[in-house]
Amino acid sequence: MGTRSIGIDAGGSLIKMAFEENRVLHFKKYPIAQMEEAMEWLKIFSADRKIILTGGKAGILKTNHFPAARIADEFTASCEGASFLLEQKNLLPQKKFLLVNVGTGTSWFTIDGDKQERILGSGVGGGTFMGLGKLLGGNKEFTDLVELSGKGTRGNVDLLVKDIYHPDQPPIPGELTASNFAKTANEATAADRIAAVSNLIAETLTLLTVQAAALQQTSSAVFIGSTIAGNNPLQESLKTYLGMSGIEPVFLPDGEFSGAIGAKMF
Repeated sequence: MGTRSIGIDAGGSLIKMAFEENRVLHFKKYPIAQMEEAMEWLKIFSADRKIILTGGKAGILKTNHFPAARIADEFTASCEGASFLLEQKNLLPQKKFLLVNVGTGTSWFTIDGDKQERILGSGVGGGTFMGLGKLLGGNKEFTDLVELSGKGTRGNVDLLVKDIYHPDQPPIPGELTASNFAKTANEATAADRIAAVSNLIAETLTLLTVQAAALQQTSSAVFIGSTIAGNNPLQESLKTYLGMSGIEPVFLPDGEFSGAIGAKMF
């Protein structure tokens, strides 16, 4: 990995950077709304460094700020960066695995040695969490919504299997969802509603991950992306649901910077 280069992943929500100082890899990120602030810092810091861009806003950054920069393919950069991190942290699976990148939306890849392929995409992801979160929980930041989701009781919003079978015992776990957001007549707090949003995302990602794993004949799934980072409620839900299908998810530390790391490697 070149020490005199900076990888920048400019996505729909965040600008993420990977760079080295004294042979130590560092990361930095800014909300996309703070692009100008990020560019001011970069122009000072990157005076004699090569810039490699990736992500949906890479073209804008190249045109407006770094005309000499190269643009790396976003999907390749994410896979290469994630593989690098997995190897560095001794977490790299020994066989084919799924890489699930939960950003503004979500992409699924298969990685098999040096081979990588994007196999699936969904509009459900961090943008869904932020959008529905603000509609149902107020105009709050990501960390506030994550905290709310951990305090809420989704059973006050979602119709659960045990609700349908009450007072009898259900034939499947009663805490599973029978219908998302079906208890609209109930009094629910903002935390309850955000917990239900987080659960809806977890269930959707689980469903698609399990189907992709079956088609690709693997039981290994590595999750990266800003929506996963520091989001313990979402991680716990994914662990529970995926575990029911025999998939043990890995939540890659610093995985949200995989695209920036991969760009730096180009």
